[in-house]
Amino acid sequence: MRIQSLASALAATGLCASLSGQAQTPPAVNPLDNVPDNMPFDVPYGEPISLDRAQSAIAAAIAEAKKHHWKLNIAVVDSGANLVAFQRMDGAQLASIAVSEHKARAAASFRRETRVFEDNIQLKQAYYTLSLDGIVASRGGIPLLEGGKLIGAIGCSGGTGSQDEVVCKVGAATIK
Repeated sequence: MRIQSLASALAATGLCASLSGQAQTPPAVNPLDNVPDNMPFDVPYGEPISLDRAQSAIAAAIAEAKKHHWKLNIAVVDSGANLVAFQRMDGAQLASIAVSEHKARAAASFRRETRVFEDNIQLKQAYYTLSLDGIVASRGGIPLLEGGKLIGAIGCSGGTGSQDEVVCKVGAATIK
């Protein structure tokens, strides 16, 4: 009986509040409704990266990782997100083998750094990002651009996202 009285009182309070004339907060504007004039991340595709260039990018990334005593896995894919080269540093986490490849594939497939997906979720609360196939929402996937065209991507994994990103950027810098 006492629970019914409490429930009735709460219901009446809610009814009174809704009838009191308090203005309802209008729904927030959905930023996803914005229609940009230009296509974001509209990077044209170039010739796929060669094995020699992929190995050079990996070598630069490994040299950077060694400076910091980080043990990473590094993958390079071509513009179609197909694996071209991979290297696992001694002692690098085994689970990060697949993650490094996934980061590289996501960066090539979506033509943007994987940090964009991390930021979408953590900073912009754009949780729809998680529903897209092939997404990895962690730093460490960088597109490889030559002459403004996508020739591949590099992915690093085994450290923190920020460590992975630092190493990937050094590898990506070998492509001019």
